[in-house]
Amino acid sequence: MAKLLYLGHSCFILSNGGDSLIFDPYINGNPGAGEHTPLSLEVNYVLVSHAHGDHLGDAVEICQHNNAILISTFEVGNLCRSQGVSRIHTGHIGGRANFPFGYLRFTPALHGAGVAGGLACGFYLNFHQVGIYFAGDTGLFSDMALLAQLEHIDYALLPIGDNYTMGHSDAVLAVEMLQPRVVIPMHYNTNELIIQDPHLFKADVEAKGLSQVEVMKPGQELELK
Repeated sequence: MAKLLYLGHSCFILSNGGDSLIFDPYINGNPGAGEHTPLSLEVNYVLVSHAHGDHLGDAVEICQHNNAILISTFEVGNLCRSQGVSRIHTGHIGGRANFPFGYLRFTPALHGAGVAGGLACGFYLNFHQVGIYFAGDTGLFSDMALLAQLEHIDYALLPIGDNYTMGHSDAVLAVEMLQPRVVIPMHYNTNELIIQDPHLFKADVEAKGLSQVEVMKPGQELELK
């Protein structure tokens, strides 16, 4: 059974006992990471949505320690290669690639890339038949509705922090377009510029009958069904 571990901010570990991957591996300096360190994590894949420090984070060290495959855009992949990562799979918006766990689609994200000439991205994963959309850092955009037509989304991991990404109200509209079974808010309350109440977001989404919202605390693990 697939499990999702939340390490605060936008950092999650997705695993099923065989395959294990981490999204946006911000560990050092992340108050939600607890006692975890880059060298304590065991993963096969490291997914990086863009190169800002709170998302690229400790990707290089984690990849080197685990001989893991880094998955990101071409520009972020080249940045990590220059820092010593040897196993890299690069792609770009709209592209799809097969992996032992299923397949992955690179999705748009309206945000800075953190590296010259690049684009930020999100990821849709079919992970052992569970559909997971990790939006990355993004503002609201209408093509989210297209993703709902292309893929079945069981779980949507959406930023709600505002200021740098979608805020509460825009994220509710994103849920309307994406039509996920379950929503997990992320990228909030890490610093004073992104303070939000995730329980208010949960109440608004569920009052509209859109999706179930799971508010995960850092360190909490959720079984994906």
